[in-house]
Amino acid sequence: MTVRKIVVMGVSGSGKSLVGQRLGDLLDVPFFDADDYHSDANVQKMANGVPLTDEDRRGWLADLADLIRRESGLVLACSALKKTYRDQLRTGDPALKFLYLKGDFETIWSRHSQREDHYFTGQDMLKSQFLSLEEPDANEAYIVDISATPEAVLQQCMKALGIKPRNDLDR
Repeated sequence: MTVRKIVVMGVSGSGKSLVGQRLGDLLDVPFFDADDYHSDANVQKMANGVPLTDEDRRGWLADLADLIRRESGLVLACSALKKTYRDQLRTGDPALKFLYLKGDFETIWSRHSQREDHYFTGQDMLKSQFLSLEEPDANEAYIVDISATPEAVLQQCMKALGIKPRNDLDR
């Protein structure tokens, strides 16, 4: 297994953090959540239900590309909604791999509405992400259907990346 830098991408509530943490453990590389790198101003905007603009994301994406560049291996959970955002992340490593956790609005909203203590709130915010989303094709990312259980989604991700299943997967 030579893939050492992976972005788990998709709209909010698609399972990026859950899948990303598990992949990081399996690959023995650190897991990072891109949400932790937003400025206080960005977090406040989202908490108030205001979608971020490309300008709001510019410094955040540059910081994430720097993180990718610094780490010898990582799994990063990041929405990476637009191709230009993914291109900017690739400046940190051109060999960066993307896993796109794809789901429909209803599935993701049902999961999203069960979350607690998250600054990203409301159907309008999720709708804005779906409107901004420029879905990657199979040439740009591994596309993973999230309609199954989290364990099945993780198995799909591992298969896409060529990771052999381990016996301690249920730990």
